[in-house]
Amino acid sequence: MTSQLGELPADLVELFVGADPRPRSLSVPLPPGRTVRGDEGAAAHPTLWLTHGPAPAGLWPALHAAHQRSGLWPLLMDSYAGEPSRPWDDGEFWPGGMSSPVKHDPERLLAGWWASCTESDEDDVLTPGERVAVTAPYGRDWPGLAAPIRPRVAPEQHADHWAEQLSQAQPDMRLGLVAADRGSDALAAAGWQGAVNYTNDTGELSAVLRSWEDRFGVRVIGVGFAELYLSVAAPPSDTAEALRVAAEHFAFCPDNIWQGQRPCTLAAYADRLIDAPTWAFWWD
Repeated sequence: MTSQLGELPADLVELFVGADPRPRSLSVPLPPGRTVRGDEGAAAHPTLWLTHGPAPAGLWPALHAAHQRSGLWPLLMDSYAGEPSRPWDDGEFWPGGMSSPVKHDPERLLAGWWASCTESDEDDVLTPGERVAVTAPYGRDWPGLAAPIRPRVAPEQHADHWAEQLSQAQPDMRLGLVAADRGSDALAAAGWQGAVNYTNDTGELSAVLRSWEDRFGVRVIGVGFAELYLSVAAPPSDTAEALRVAAEHFAFCPDNIWQGQRPCTLAAYADRLIDAPTWAFWWD
């Protein structure tokens, strides 16, 4: 299927139901693909277009460059291990159940998650002292949002490079298109449920991602069944910066620390964030 400048294929137009009606255009040739409906196929209209096969080299950067005209954000999309139809072909995403990211304050969300993750209860496998040690030097005290960092490279070009790297590292990933004004919003717009065991409202995650776009030059480049992949044009460059960013990561996705590389502490995780050009998250 090839689209000409000034027009969108009819199936892509379907993705904009209820969206801003401004004119859209796409001049990037698309490989074979189809639209997919969420709610296990029962959604009123499709919210995702997906290639049949793996994403061709160079397609993500081309569609990324076309986003301003097309209104379609590209996502590299992986499936559940051993079950290639999940979640995308099976419609295991729920766009109608997600709130708008603009309704949430990202710092309030992160502070609330932080408080929940640093509490001890009667079923806790860690002692109160051990739990506080995980998030040292902050303990149970939410440190607040990290200060913005100046991008080292242009965020859009950085995203293009690392999307290609991700596609090469995971060559089975397909290419999806979602009607969204920015990459952070694409997750909520599509109805992605990768963090459902942590929060069942992806609009909350998208609100935090919006803040990271602005403060750290983050761009959403890919998702899996429960994974999220970001390019980062403004990573922390020293321990002090990295600890503040790590605190936000812990609140956003505690499994990155609890079930990540050992030792499972905020300080050890922060060391791995220094100068890191990408961030990846995984929810159990």
